[in-house]
Amino acid sequence: MTSRFLSFALAGMLAFAACFALAPAAAAQPGTLEQIQKRRFLICGANKGLAGFGRQSDTGAWTGFDVDFCRALAAAIFDDPSKVRFTPLSGKERFTALQSGEIDILSRNAVWTQSRDTGQGLLYAAVTFFDGQGFLTRKSRGFEAALALAGASICVQQGTSFELDLVDFFRSRKETYEPRLFATFEEAAKAYDAGLCDALTADASALWAQRLKLEAPSDHGVLADLIAKEPLGPIVRQGDDQWFNIVRWTHFAMIDAEELGVTSANVDQALKSESPEIRRLLGIEGDHGDGLGLSADWAYRIVKHVGSYGEVFERNLGRDSPLGIERRLNALWSKGGIMYAPPVR
Repeated sequence: MTSRFLSFALAGMLAFAACFALAPAAAAQPGTLEQIQKRRFLICGANKGLAGFGRQSDTGAWTGFDVDFCRALAAAIFDDPSKVRFTPLSGKERFTALQSGEIDILSRNAVWTQSRDTGQGLLYAAVTFFDGQGFLTRKSRGFEAALALAGASICVQQGTSFELDLVDFFRSRKETYEPRLFATFEEAAKAYDAGLCDALTADASALWAQRLKLEAPSDHGVLADLIAKEPLGPIVRQGDDQWFNIVRWTHFAMIDAEELGVTSANVDQALKSESPEIRRLLGIEGDHGDGLGLSADWAYRIVKHVGSYGEVFERNLGRDSPLGIERRLNALWSKGGIMYAPPVR
């Protein structure tokens, strides 16, 4: 009885295996890089209009820190930073557009959180900008730290994480403050400019942008203190390791270039450098593009056409831009910040 049962079981297993052997293999889905190369341009999800990060002018030209990151990807792939199309997306549309394949990458201010990184089929490839909740105050008031705002009136958008983090910050320190709540950030900013509160709170990046719109921007400053972490960076779909690595190493290469002193202005001269680190970065020694599916000079292309991390930061957000954002956490690790990248090796 046992041997007969085993015979039937074995026959069934063989038949089951035969069905799979005869079934046609499912067609392999092309990777993101392959799709981009066939299409001959990258599709980048961008902000509808955030000063310094992503904005389209009346003539249709795109500028910004996040915009330049997508141009760096196009440079790495095509040796041409113009081979990118930008899709303006609202906060509501941004993740759905990436999940559906409408865009190849989302490069706009979307805070990195655990639920977004693990529960929506998405992956954050890197932190390109360390943001956080901060405070905009009048310089004449002499506030030098967040705790100095104890007892002060603070304008904040109602029903946001900013409101909740504000409560947590002062409660945990057994201090009080006067909340002034508004339905929108724009209303809160207008009230602050009118002198109805001592400080305005939101993401530091948004505060720097809002500062430009005030009646006398130079009379105001953003405090160095951050009371909540808001890391920002490019996002891709899960399941495509090659594309994830290309995006991540584009950011790393730009940081390494800044650390090594390689810029868009001197990168051609740097090709003659005897520094092993520079020679590897620019593709003179070794072929570090193989593992990415790119040419050996992929990082050279990025720096040549778009620049190092420092160049991109300064022209869009920093001292060479109207915003004048200080590097702070976004400075290199060797210059007081926390921007750090593994080497091309």
